[in-house]
Amino acid sequence: MSETARASILVVDDAPDSLRFLTDTLESEGYAVRIALNGETALASLAAELPDLVLMDAMMPGMDGFETTRRIKADPTLALVPVIFMTGLTETQNVVDGLAAGGVDYVKKPIVLAELLARLKVHLGNARITAGAQGALDASNRPLMALDGTGRIAWTTPRSAEILAARFGASVGDQLPGPLVGQLQRLGDGEGRVKHDFAGGRVEFAAVATQGDERHYRMTETLEGAEEKLLSQRHGLTEREAEVLLWISRGKANREISEILGISPRTVNKHLEQIFEKMGIENRASAAAAAVKTLSQ
Repeated sequence: MSETARASILVVDDAPDSLRFLTDTLESEGYAVRIALNGETALASLAAELPDLVLMDAMMPGMDGFETTRRIKADPTLALVPVIFMTGLTETQNVVDGLAAGGVDYVKKPIVLAELLARLKVHLGNARITAGAQGALDASNRPLMALDGTGRIAWTTPRSAEILAARFGASVGDQLPGPLVGQLQRLGDGEGRVKHDFAGGRVEFAAVATQGDERHYRMTETLEGAEEKLLSQRHGLTEREAEVLLWISRGKANREISEILGISPRTVNKHLEQIFEKMGIENRASAAAAAVKTLSQ
């Protein structure tokens, strides 16, 4: 009882008898129950206070349960709340429609209480685990995001939400540009990166995990001059020395660096000598390795 007493459930159903039956049953099991007679009322209730789970009648007049759930999942502040459909519909397509709308499960009417209570316990437990993991990611401020099987943004952490909004005008529920989605979906976990350049910088994506139909990505935003600044601060280099070291870390030869920076190869070599001395290293390979380590952190 102590586990369920902390859980609140929003029951959405247009049938008063069904609402009364579910309310009495759930309250007797220790759940806190709120009710809504239609989709519009459900959305208003969710906006006022988030429940731990929603029991959603599929067929209601006006906004049905499918559309109500789609709207719930499209709102980043509501998207993590699990929705279980209640339906008298028996066609497979109806079940598919419910899951496609964002439902995590469904129970058939007339409801079998033992089955309903068992499903509630499972999904409330999963929701707590998900919320805990999401909270940890939010607290760490890591720029992570997930795409669902259609290429839409399933969830983000706060930092990745800022990057997506600034660079793509996108948020949870939106789809990234088609070519970028294709590149991301072909990217293997831990294998390579997808780069997107914009005026003044670059966003890089690395696939880190796959969970069900979700792919999780780590994002890195680099603004123009930021890498040079980091190398300069970390290793006590001048601005020009940091620029030379950056291009060394990218595998460029002295002559290529001289062309990129508009200085002579001889000057590049003099900067390198200063870099070696300041960093306490002896050769180009060690300098490149140290720079790569600094930038990766």
